[in-house]
Amino acid sequence: MAKIQMTTPLVEMDGDEMTRILWQMIKDELLLPFIDLKTEYYDLGLVHRNETNDQVTIDSAEATKKYGVAVKCATITPNAARMTEYNLKEMWKSPNGTIRAALDGTVFRAPIVVKGIEPCVKNWKKPITLARHAYGDVYKNTEIKVPKAGKAELVFTDEDGNEIRELIHNFAGPGIIQGIHNTDKSISSFARACFNYALDTKQDLWFATKDTISKKYDHNFKDIFQEIYDAEYKDRFEAAGIEYFYTLIDDAVARVMKAKGGFIWACKNYDGDVMSDMVSSAFGSLAMMTSVLVSPSGVYEYEAAHGTVQRHYYKHLNGEETSTNSVATIFAWTGALRKRGELDGISELVEFADKLEKATLSTIESGRMTKDLALITSLKDVTVLNSENFIKEIRKTFEEM
Repeated sequence: MAKIQMTTPLVEMDGDEMTRILWQMIKDELLLPFIDLKTEYYDLGLVHRNETNDQVTIDSAEATKKYGVAVKCATITPNAARMTEYNLKEMWKSPNGTIRAALDGTVFRAPIVVKGIEPCVKNWKKPITLARHAYGDVYKNTEIKVPKAGKAELVFTDEDGNEIRELIHNFAGPGIIQGIHNTDKSISSFARACFNYALDTKQDLWFATKDTISKKYDHNFKDIFQEIYDAEYKDRFEAAGIEYFYTLIDDAVARVMKAKGGFIWACKNYDGDVMSDMVSSAFGSLAMMTSVLVSPSGVYEYEAAHGTVQRHYYKHLNGEETSTNSVATIFAWTGALRKRGELDGISELVEFADKLEKATLSTIESGRMTKDLALITSLKDVTVLNSENFIKEIRKTFEEM
């Protein structure tokens, strides 16, 4: 068979540790034999980010703006231990945070539902998609460790030199201070991305913050969402037969546990970070969660929602066998290839992505899976496969299809 031809490259962002190993396996077994794969490659592994003073991350984001579609491997966000392990020049920021800020995007995460892996919440029948604001808040914070007694103030000085000053706290002794921010522009982009995605997928949209406590910060999110909905989307939502509503974050958490699924839950940055992990884990596995960053200008960046699987990587380095779930990383590639096919009018690429996803799920449903799924499946007499053999079994299923 002739390979499927691509006309426009994908931006390919390589990553770290075990997911980097899986990344190459997926390309070798599931992509390169069938597609004349065109990518503009960026190595976002921590070693190379350190060598380039993180310029490679900025360059990859700019390339994504240029080509419109990117696929990203999981990457390390360094902490103090990583500083020593990798001999870093500095504690580089999260690549995801840098890319999200550059693209002004919203992250949409949804669980991959497969027969034999039932959600812990028994009434969840359809996927719940988390829409996570991808700018500001604690991820762009400024922090001070207070050494002794003193006064902390929040001060804003406008371009004309006028000040707004608010007392934060009179410290009687040591403590901590954190300053966070957001912009109306970014919140508006977040709102429109959520409304557009709801219309595209014909799903209800929930939005939740804590405006009763945060009467200016969180209330501003609530107000901007409502203003944009009323002015631009209300009639379109009603015509589509879908609903938008706002509620408090604690009410949303209570409601979601009793819901059947099939809706989008929009959250601020930190809430979305936490709740997406809760939803993915409750649906079965963190390795079974798709993630796509969508910008207001129509740029897409696909990735797995999980981390670099550090523990498995160390086992791999020691020559030990691992059984690492690669499904979300496969779906990152299929998502990017499908979108590239849609934008370029290459139906064969769209069909390839659909079939590879189907083959992946069929492999699991036939009882061939990685250890994490074998521990929670309701299927009987399953075969536990190592990392490489699981990918090879998916290729067998795909070729049989």
